[in-house]
Amino acid sequence: MKRPLAAAAAGLLAAGVLAVSAAGPVSVASAGTAVPAGGADSVAAPAVAPAEAITPLEVAEVAPGVFVHEAPFALIAPANRGDIANLGFVVGDEAVAVIDTGGSRAVGDALLAAVREHTDKPVRYVVNTHVHPDHLAGNAAFADGGAKIVGHHKLARALAARAPFYREQADRQLSPADAARSTFLPPDIAVEDTLRLDLGGRELVLEAHPTAHTDADLTVLDTATSTWFLGDLLFVGHLPTLDGSLTGWLAEMERLSERQVARVVPGHGPRSLAWPEALAPQRRYLSRIASDVRTLIAEGQSISAAADSAGLSERDAWALFDEFNPRNATTAFQELEWE
Repeated sequence: MKRPLAAAAAGLLAAGVLAVSAAGPVSVASAGTAVPAGGADSVAAPAVAPAEAITPLEVAEVAPGVFVHEAPFALIAPANRGDIANLGFVVGDEAVAVIDTGGSRAVGDALLAAVREHTDKPVRYVVNTHVHPDHLAGNAAFADGGAKIVGHHKLARALAARAPFYREQADRQLSPADAARSTFLPPDIAVEDTLRLDLGGRELVLEAHPTAHTDADLTVLDTATSTWFLGDLLFVGHLPTLDGSLTGWLAEMERLSERQVARVVPGHGPRSLAWPEALAPQRRYLSRIASDVRTLIAEGQSISAAADSAGLSERDAWALFDEFNPRNATTAFQELEWE
């Protein structure tokens, strides 16, 4: 069902800046007021900025009731407003669940506008697949409307630890306006193992994973269509980024490859892919990093040598290789040198 976007823009005229603490989001700024030029006898009125037109994100229906936004391969920058990760939503008979919300409040607003192009059902849940800000800085666009945020049981702790860095990063990478409105809200519901979400005639199965891409990876399976949102447990085309455990990720890929599903949605890459075929390039790359780093360690080479040389045979196969491969190699070195 489509409807005008006015409702999607409601409530977006005023937004505070939030800081994350272990206890949850805390407001640290609010809207002010202005006095007309007529002086003290004039009636004071709230200062209201003109409403920004919200352009819905482009989404495609990859299965009945399952919509995915395929983001470009890029680093967060003012021009893209943090729109660099795949996002999605699933529509049930009664409600909607959103999977990841983008790298800024502006992207979250645009995703909400896309939801409203297809349904007027309430967004009941926002599921964050892991801790990285390009997947969750738009949470407030949905939380403001009453959606509950769901994440891995380690997500709140990880966000609390990283909040100061994420705040600085947003201020550096986004425009001042987009940075000020972007937040890193912790989950309301923590997933220890698995959790089933009922959208009315449609059930999602959420699964918390051991440390792999990060220590807070969560996947979402739509049981109605056998569509599996893998978050950043799967990169296709975009170089995988290692922020957890290389050996853990390799082991988890082996385990997950045995699952039978109709399609998968990666955190970065084409919006819908066959499984487990989609996993092969990532498995090859991470196995190469492990092999190269182990060889360097055995030869007595330094961590800087790993940054310079590990994985270079994969360079032509991936976007953003130079931006992320050195960090992947050094992270792998720090883990594998203690084997």
